[in-house]
Amino acid sequence: MAFRLPNLLRRLFAEGAFSQAFVPILGEVSSSGDQKQAHILVNAVATLLFWALLLTVLLGVIGAPLLILVIATGFKGGPAYEASVVMTRIMFPYIGLISMVSLSAGILNTFQRFAIPAFTPVLLNLALIGSAVFLAPQLEQPIYALSIGVLLGGVLQLAIQVPALSRLGLLPRIGLLPGAVKTAITNPEARRVLKLMGPAVFAVSVAQISLVINTNIASRLPAGSVSWLSYADRLMEFPTALLGVALGTVLLPSLSKANAQNDLEHAGELLIWGLQLTFLLAAPCALTLFIFGEPLAAVLYHYGKFNALDVLMTQRALAAYGVGLIGLILVKILAPGFYSRQDIRTPVKIGLFVLVATQLANLIFVPWLGHAGLALSIGAGACLNAGLLWLGLRKRGALPDATWGKYLGQLFLALIPFGVLLYYAANAHDWIALQVNPWIRIGLLAGWLSAAAVIYFAALGLVGIRWQKFLRHAK
Repeated sequence: MAFRLPNLLRRLFAEGAFSQAFVPILGEVSSSGDQKQAHILVNAVATLLFWALLLTVLLGVIGAPLLILVIATGFKGGPAYEASVVMTRIMFPYIGLISMVSLSAGILNTFQRFAIPAFTPVLLNLALIGSAVFLAPQLEQPIYALSIGVLLGGVLQLAIQVPALSRLGLLPRIGLLPGAVKTAITNPEARRVLKLMGPAVFAVSVAQISLVINTNIASRLPAGSVSWLSYADRLMEFPTALLGVALGTVLLPSLSKANAQNDLEHAGELLIWGLQLTFLLAAPCALTLFIFGEPLAAVLYHYGKFNALDVLMTQRALAAYGVGLIGLILVKILAPGFYSRQDIRTPVKIGLFVLVATQLANLIFVPWLGHAGLALSIGAGACLNAGLLWLGLRKRGALPDATWGKYLGQLFLALIPFGVLLYYAANAHDWIALQVNPWIRIGLLAGWLSAAAVIYFAALGLVGIRWQKFLRHAK
């Protein structure tokens, strides 16, 4: 629960709104070839971001008790509430660190330096694992070690950006004197970033806002609901980050430069390439969550106090997320199509509509499916969001004509043997009883998933989809 807040704000400000607002403007400035102006913009934005984050972190640390009450009204005091407040205060500075990391990543991605931003999240995972293994046994309250791990991860993530930015000649110079903010805000390009960022906060984070609302609802459902959703969310986020965030990160700078140069044909080709590649890779991931959720949850989580009921409840949430996974990923591909054109209003209007629709869906799904209904609402809302964004781009002529019927038909045919194999594998073993032989269970999971992947890609070749097409467009 405590990690929901910094994680939400990370997605709102760092990965979401800030990147979508900053990268197109920086891409436009850099496309003129004026490195000096690009550096001036970077310095101005870094100064404004630093002071805004400092204020946000201070308010978050002070107001942690109120924030936890807002997002988890079902806790109503007690040990869980007290621990959540302490951990929120420890982790809140992470928001400032990761937002500065996002600034760095935006700069590097704009100049086609993808390696460091891609590797950066690994450092947070390593810090969390190291804290859990080495620090937790030393603390009276072991869970606090994970909060410290998040903070340490943020420091490491920011530190690794410095050498890369220095080599590029765009290491930000943050103004610390009283007049620095006034000077920065007079920069016309920085003001454009701020103007775009406000609406983008909402537009790119509808799913995350819904997730926080759903977490509050889950805190009122049977004990364990918050955890079941959280465990399922971790698995859902893996393909979302691997495909959606990665493709969106690569597409946004290229789309921004193409639009800045008025090369609308190339911009359209980039979007079609990203969308077709998304369907190709996201469809089997969605089917895996829907069909193969029990083996995934059992192999990854079924140890210690995580019992058979927890596996079942997590599997139900995974199946619900599987329904909407393609929508969740498509939003991250379609949104850059608007932001690269510096069109914020359309995604905001769509986002507002989708937020309301998602919560209305909760009225139907939660009484029927419990915590899984919350996951289904998120997925259904994402599919609606993606559909409306798609129609908006088509209306603006940003999406060229493509033979979608034929392409999706080919994918459907390739998915049939893939799905049949996974369905058989999910029911071929007692995944819960195999807890006594964990290495056998891990081996079976790896074997079946590998076999399914081989069959899927072989089937793609048989139905006429060639990988070379995507590699050629990627270049």
